[in-house]
Amino acid sequence: QVRLVESGGGLVQAGGSLRLACAASGNIFRINYMAWSRQAPGNKRDLVAHITTTIGTTNYADCGQGRFTISRDNARNMAYLQMNSLKPEDTAVYYCNAGNSYEDYWGQGTQVTVSS
Repeated sequence: QVRLVESGGGLVQAGGSLRLACAASGNIFRINYMAWSRQAPGNKRDLVAHITTTIGTTNYADCGQGRFTISRDNARNMAYLQMNSLKPEDTAVYYCNAGNSYEDYWGQGTQVTVSS
């Protein structure tokens, strides 16, 4: 099993920045990617950014392209999501997930609220 714990969410004004962190523990050797997704009330959960844990290849959804940066620190078993130029429509619960081709693990989520 892999346990994921998110932190760093909060309330920020539009145009501001937040940095989310995800701490992974347990059978870390099982994961080869980490990612951030988000879910706003009434919406489905959508992928925001993805990073491979080996060589650090990143991919972003349109919502995060150019404003968000995903990174990882393998030595600390951490993943981060730096979010800049935040907009009210970025308001959502942000979830960290990790896994491999056969299994996915999810954290409990952290609330991000962007006020206009």
